[in-house]
Amino acid sequence: MTNTVPKILIVGGGYAGFYTAWKLEKHLRKGEAEVTIVDPLPYMTYQPFLPEVAAGSIEARHSVVALRRHLKRTNVLAAKVTGIEHARKVATITPIEGDPFEFEYEHIVVTAGAVSRTFPIPGIADNAIGLKTIEEAVAIRDRLMSNFDKASVLPPGPARDRLLTTVVIGGGFAGIEVFAELRSLASALVSSYPQLSFEDTHFHLVEAMGRIMPEVSLKTSEWVLKDLAKRGASVHLDTQVTGAVDGNVELSTGEIIPSDLIIWTAGVMANPTVVRGSDLLVEERGRILTRADLRVGTDEEVVQGAWAAGDVSAVPDLSGGGVGGYCVPNAQHAVRQAKLLAKNLTAVLRGELPREYYHKNLGAVAGLGLYNGVFQSGNLALKGFVAWVAHRGYHGMAMPSWERKWRVLWGWWNNLWLGRDLVNLSTVQNPRYVFEEFAARPRPQVVANPVDDKGAKKPAKSVKVAASR
Repeated sequence: MTNTVPKILIVGGGYAGFYTAWKLEKHLRKGEAEVTIVDPLPYMTYQPFLPEVAAGSIEARHSVVALRRHLKRTNVLAAKVTGIEHARKVATITPIEGDPFEFEYEHIVVTAGAVSRTFPIPGIADNAIGLKTIEEAVAIRDRLMSNFDKASVLPPGPARDRLLTTVVIGGGFAGIEVFAELRSLASALVSSYPQLSFEDTHFHLVEAMGRIMPEVSLKTSEWVLKDLAKRGASVHLDTQVTGAVDGNVELSTGEIIPSDLIIWTAGVMANPTVVRGSDLLVEERGRILTRADLRVGTDEEVVQGAWAAGDVSAVPDLSGGGVGGYCVPNAQHAVRQAKLLAKNLTAVLRGELPREYYHKNLGAVAGLGLYNGVFQSGNLALKGFVAWVAHRGYHGMAMPSWERKWRVLWGWWNNLWLGRDLVNLSTVQNPRYVFEEFAARPRPQVVANPVDDKGAKKPAKSVKVAASR
């Protein structure tokens, strides 16, 4: 290293990456280290809010945290880390504009998160959409509302049924929340479309296991099933999706459900671009092998200068509650691991020993549409309105920074009195369509072939015509 100030490179600006950088700014003395965070998107997405964004209960911009606004002493690079050669302590950074370059570091923190994990099911890659990003949540909302507009001018029949049918694949927390929130949104939309009725809308959730929401007790999950059934939703347990070609969702039971909105929430995997492009230790599920003190390595060996946290890492769960002995990929762990990682990294820079990560699961809370939710902590289970209040209270306070908290709370307050904002902005995905339709274009060139006095054609001349105004 030519620079006497240690360089810290953070790969990924999600939960763990943002909180690591945020807390490093608090713990590090001025000039003690130089921190750089790399992510192609300039914001952190608060993923527990994605179902409410999809349902229009939260403004999309309010559920993300701008990195440049809140990281005052951190270098923010809009790029991807496409290679990590820790043996040389060099990362390859590919910016969103420009050529790749090498970045030397003293410490690297891998917090690249997770992406949707799919299977090679025919039609899924072409017709389904995930729920890991704010862009996906907005697209889901706009698609549902656009489908209502289209269906309202169609006569009853297969075409209209397809537009009004939503299929969610995966019965974990993310799947159940977006399923219930969209069911709630659709119920609210019906009153604005006299041509449509509640019975015209169809919602199907497909889960391969024999139950939903393994994070809560069986009794609580059964209550959720009954609640969804009361709202006209169909849940297919012990059922797998075998195809989705042309939007026709084929189930292992033989049933075929034509749908124009297919949402995949059946699992996640560590960011493969970062994991496969690095020489760091990886365990069998494709996550970076991480010690309890959040340094990369095993109990017997430490990879000096390499750290990991969040969904991309396999961190031992010392509380004994983790699946396979590791912390489950959720926000509770990502945030707390990042906070400890910042402390541990600072301690190592100062020649001190890092502490091990220990966190016992506080419970699980989920929103099931407006004024409805479920909460589970140990043997304590809350359902309905009280759980919905607990859900909003917990996540409202967990949202990073008071600036973002107030934006979310203000939106909820406005919606309480003004109702849902039902504006559909699906055309924002093709914002130039009006301009292109009416924009003046140059007229085509006119080629003249005059005939001379002997009857022979003279060489053609191009006649330029001014563009119409």
